[in-house]
Amino acid sequence: MAPERSQETVPLTNGSLNTNGHYVEPLIKHPLPDIDRPYTYEVIEQSSRFLLERTKHRPRIGIICGSGLGGLAELLKEKDVFPYEEIPNFPASTVPGHAGRMVIGLLEDVPVICMQGRFHCYEGYALWKCAMPVRVMKLTGVSHIIVTNAAGGLNPAYNVGDIMLLKDHINMQGFAGDSPLKGRNDERFGPRFPAMNNSYDQRLRQMAKQVAKDIGIDQYIREGVYVMLGGPAYETVAELRLLRMLGVDAVGMSTVPEVMVARHCGMTVFAFSLITNECITDYDAQGEANHEEVIETANKRQNDLNLFVTRVVSSMANEMPPVNGKNGSVDEN
Repeated sequence: MAPERSQETVPLTNGSLNTNGHYVEPLIKHPLPDIDRPYTYEVIEQSSRFLLERTKHRPRIGIICGSGLGGLAELLKEKDVFPYEEIPNFPASTVPGHAGRMVIGLLEDVPVICMQGRFHCYEGYALWKCAMPVRVMKLTGVSHIIVTNAAGGLNPAYNVGDIMLLKDHINMQGFAGDSPLKGRNDERFGPRFPAMNNSYDQRLRQMAKQVAKDIGIDQYIREGVYVMLGGPAYETVAELRLLRMLGVDAVGMSTVPEVMVARHCGMTVFAFSLITNECITDYDAQGEANHEEVIETANKRQNDLNLFVTRVVSSMANEMPPVNGKNGSVDEN
């Protein structure tokens, strides 16, 4: 039985007293505040206009940098830097190794927009908010996106330092009914029921393999299936054994929401995981996964990864027709 309350202490605007003087919860709860609902097209436009009005560049390639991989943004020339807290409607990145800023500039004369740090559901963000910057990129003109992450290698053939090109993913949170596309659909972004097969462009994967061969790192290239788990705790031995049975090659805590939103927007996706640690699937193993190991491995492979992504961007750009001049920048004359 619910405790009795006097009428003077009961907020009648939120509930009522029954005939026995007991407080009754309201049948209709207050709706979630607007900040907890997916942003509208118009709100996303505010963020994209903020960026476009403050840079001369008009990139069609976007890059999302995972844990320890943000050094790529430092290579950009003629860059404009926007901390997330200055961009309208943007959340803040709270993860070590994520600078938390959007950088727009030239990578080998190719205009790109680079997320130096991403958002995760374990930080307390809804999946739609984790992927929201992808829609911002779309409305700035981006048609191709490169998504990177640091992941644990579950495939026993993988070694720390390998680069796994994503050919597919398992949307584990989608199995539980959560999705960055959940809620009312706006056809201006994409269709209600987008297809997710061929999410990772096969032609770009082949191009990346050739790039890796050209720069002498093809021995580190793998191709496999990625799974996103919610985190922030690393997985148990039993969980990893289950995932291996499902055909998973690498395990992480990001990427899938961003890829789903990118495909919903009609963007072409290339993604890869840097294998920063080996998943522990033996109960007798003494080691433990930790974030410091992730950052350390990323730092060791930073030069190779920077060159790899730079060459991939150049190859992608060579297949795109020019827009607004050679560099894709606003004509100031």
